[in-house]
Amino acid sequence: MADKQSYVLTITCPDTVGIVAAVSGFLTQHDCFITEAAQYGDPLSRRFFSRIVFAAGALTPPKAEFDKLFAMIAERFQMIWTLADQSKKPRVVILVSKFGHCLVDLLHRFHTGQLNIDIPAVISNHPDMRSIVEWHGIPYHYLSVDKHDKAGQETRVMELIDRSGADLVVLARYMQILSTDMCVGLKGRAINIHHSFLPSFKGAKPYHQAHLRGVKIIGATAHYVTPDLDEGPIIEQSVERVDHTHTPDDLVAMGRDIENVVLARAVRWHVENRVLLNGSKTVVFK
Repeated sequence: MADKQSYVLTITCPDTVGIVAAVSGFLTQHDCFITEAAQYGDPLSRRFFSRIVFAAGALTPPKAEFDKLFAMIAERFQMIWTLADQSKKPRVVILVSKFGHCLVDLLHRFHTGQLNIDIPAVISNHPDMRSIVEWHGIPYHYLSVDKHDKAGQETRVMELIDRSGADLVVLARYMQILSTDMCVGLKGRAINIHHSFLPSFKGAKPYHQAHLRGVKIIGATAHYVTPDLDEGPIIEQSVERVDHTHTPDDLVAMGRDIENVVLARAVRWHVENRVLLNGSKTVVFK
């Protein structure tokens, strides 16, 4: 490892005595300087979760050797673990349809450096967002959906994702239901955004449905994609109060603003290795 290079170590394992001592002792032994640490023991699942940021020192072994040495501790505590080099930007592929607000917000955060990512491709089943994407110098792939061969279009999408070397796939209002095979293939590395009315207001124009029912709170949810539609582990949510003076168009505008913020937070936390799966839930070290 390069001296002073920063890494993020994430750990999930059965909760037991000695985990923190073993890990911190190992890092100290190998000349690693811990700059940030967070941990959580879930009393219900009896699982332990940790995120540690550390700087490599002059005596820290190369990553391949470090991984081999740490694997002995990982085996002892039955750990699921990752070690991420913070100098490497995660590669994020974005999928979008006709609603561009989440896409444009992510592009702005990428362009201004608020999101420390690379975007090797944007994929869409419509041509509408091509100009704004290509203005940012990002390849735009328009793959239309043939209702008689949806599987073929999905295969081409997955080929692009695989070829791009994507670490994360973001469904920025991509209005297509992914197949079970695609969801399984993207397990833990695909994030979706939707309005929090689900399952109360499914189908077209959910904000208009909500307005007719006189809702008092609207919101949005970012979650990992699973074969169970819109029921994956939740990463982030937010809400805003509304009242009788708000029109359906007001609700739509407010809802889109919330969707932008919630999705951006979820993407940032994921690429910063702050989100750990805990069964059907998540642990988010903010």
